[in-house]
Amino acid sequence: MLISVAVPVPNLDLLTYAVPDGVAVPCVGARVVVPLGTRVVTGIVVEVNVEPGTAAAKPIREVLDAAAFVPADVVSLARWTAEYYAAGVGDTIPALLPPMARGGRADAHKTARMAAITAMGHEALSGDEKLTAKQREALELLAGTPTGLATAVMATRGIAADAISRLAKRGYISLRQERIDRDPFDRGQVGVGVGSGWGQVGVGLGSDPNLTPVAAVASLSEAGRQLTMEQGDALVRLERLAAARAFKVALLHGVTGSGKTEVYIRLSAAVRASGRRVLMLVPEIALTPAAAALFRQAFGERVAVQHSGLSDGERHDQWQRIRRGDIDIVVGTRSAVFAPLEQVGLIVVDEEHDGSYKQEESPRYNGRDVAIVRAQRAGALVVLGSATPSMESYHNAMTGKYERVVLERRVLDRPLASVSVVDMREEYAAEGPDVILSRALRDGMQARLERKEQSLVLLNRRGFATAVFCRQCAGTIDCPNCSVSLVVHGEGNARRARCHYCNYTSRVPPACPLCAGPYLEQAGFGTERVEAEVKKACPEARVARLDRDSIRRKGSLASLLSRFRDGAIDVLVGTQMIAKGHDFPRVTLVGVVSADVGLGLADFRASERTFQLLTQVAGRAGRGEVLGEAIVQTLYPDHYSIQLACRQDFPAFYDREMKFRTAMRYPPMISLVNAVVRSRTFAGAMDDAADIVDKVRLADRGLRILGPAPAPLGKLRGEYRAQLLIKGMNRKKIREAIQSALAARPELQRRVVVDVDPLSVL
Repeated sequence: MLISVAVPVPNLDLLTYAVPDGVAVPCVGARVVVPLGTRVVTGIVVEVNVEPGTAAAKPIREVLDAAAFVPADVVSLARWTAEYYAAGVGDTIPALLPPMARGGRADAHKTARMAAITAMGHEALSGDEKLTAKQREALELLAGTPTGLATAVMATRGIAADAISRLAKRGYISLRQERIDRDPFDRGQVGVGVGSGWGQVGVGLGSDPNLTPVAAVASLSEAGRQLTMEQGDALVRLERLAAARAFKVALLHGVTGSGKTEVYIRLSAAVRASGRRVLMLVPEIALTPAAAALFRQAFGERVAVQHSGLSDGERHDQWQRIRRGDIDIVVGTRSAVFAPLEQVGLIVVDEEHDGSYKQEESPRYNGRDVAIVRAQRAGALVVLGSATPSMESYHNAMTGKYERVVLERRVLDRPLASVSVVDMREEYAAEGPDVILSRALRDGMQARLERKEQSLVLLNRRGFATAVFCRQCAGTIDCPNCSVSLVVHGEGNARRARCHYCNYTSRVPPACPLCAGPYLEQAGFGTERVEAEVKKACPEARVARLDRDSIRRKGSLASLLSRFRDGAIDVLVGTQMIAKGHDFPRVTLVGVVSADVGLGLADFRASERTFQLLTQVAGRAGRGEVLGEAIVQTLYPDHYSIQLACRQDFPAFYDREMKFRTAMRYPPMISLVNAVVRSRTFAGAMDDAADIVDKVRLADRGLRILGPAPAPLGKLRGEYRAQLLIKGMNRKKIREAIQSALAARPELQRRVVVDVDPLSVL
């Protein structure tokens, strides 16, 4: 018997192995140990009863699972993902397994030593006068807990191991090892408040484990706040779609603060009551704790969380709970789309437009699109939620491919934040070229401090200065591995220059490394500089910063968000991480520094991303009882993406952007594949890319190819990069053409990045 096995090796497709005589044939989804070259690896069975090939198949070494370890439908989904995104099946395997199961340790569970009182122990409590005070205390403690206590817990009560050992020898207590799940909920990782975004408790949702599913829905309805008319209508439409038990995609297009989360919760309750399960995807780890807490509050312990911020042990145990069927709702980031959840009836993709759903390594899948395919195969409903939908999703809704459900008003009819645009050219003329915070923004923050309200300040760029240049020779301090300037972090003697792509770091030199001139200047600014400017403008304010550099320590993200939510921080400065989904009722002012920072990028999605980011961050203001305000600083106040974001007018933006996309033949009007060729030399990258272009044209002359050309980021991690874009109406034909070209040059496989449906072409 021959089987096809996927092993976790990049770019590797299915391998054929033989099942030795006398060994039970493993089923699809079971793990097997197989030889691979000089190594032995653990793979997953993808097919059984495979037709023999020309070469003799090696025998498997061991079958680890009698039944499917990964559900067959999830294995099939992973195989589709590899094919669609032009990757090897081996690239998708790490997404299917929890970390501690990839080496064959399926039962790498944590155990605890448990003590329980025996019948003799109960008798001793009333009749043994030789018991010491600690021994009696231990027996009394255990008598009140029939299932027993962990000895570690007893130790915290002052009962030493010696006392426990003596009681066990006398037969008064029994000792056993018991498996326990490492629970991320126990360490407060998901203990922050939640509500109409993912940030503040607004309702008391029932979580009584004794309620029947139908009663649980009723409990939710009674305990929660009353839905608005729009929310009620949206919920009725979505419940009807879910009840049909047929595949359908619905776009829930709701303005910021319109209560989309409330709809998700109630829809999940209805699906759960029907005996099916729910998968809830959020774009960022930062949003997972609040989302998981909301579902945990609503549905109790039948909720699991999956994301890379958990420890290996926590991810393993949560995954195993899902696999055992102990879970009804899974909350997680993009990789959770492969969770071993069966009987899926609803998949929610919140902030569906967000670029975080796109994986940057092979397979370069979009979690939103894979979720749609999973729902299609399960006959489930997909709800894509956003205030600023992607162009693709909105186009599908407008053409009737998706249902469009609209929430046009905020909860309690709270008005959207008033938005004003500051032309920074006027600020430079009035205060000089080094001004970072406009007069309006400085005055606005000061007013909020006096009223004990909070402010958010956004700049989607990290660091203190974005470049160091020499006034004598005009040279810059660049990364030796990448074609970018090093970014300065820190101030004074703590200054370091770092590359945000390869993480190369060096000291900021006292003189120019090119001409030895002493006239080095810093140009540009990032969140660190903005934080310093806020402290200077508002010295009495409690200021904090939220970006990738400030939350490297585990738990720092949840701690920072919790402090801001509790009012311990007056002004929070951050990157786009502060713009997504959070609900901070005390925030009444949002300031956007350099709103146009993304408009100059050589990417056809630049305007779309700018519109989405500005709309989302403006939506963080005024979500409580006080009217919100947003101040947008820009050098391009008349750009349509900025003007329409200030009005939160998505339909108008869509119409304007579609004219550009149609004229230039970009998605969603056509399909697009981005290919980047890497080489040690620039000439080598360009020559190899030109050869691929010739072979793609030979494979399909109906495709339109742009390039080859130097990639916008021409050198990365020591390799030169050339780029080509392939456009066409049939995505499968594009994929087959590029795969045919690479098959003719197999030595290029590891040096060519193929990105199907790219979200960025940089």
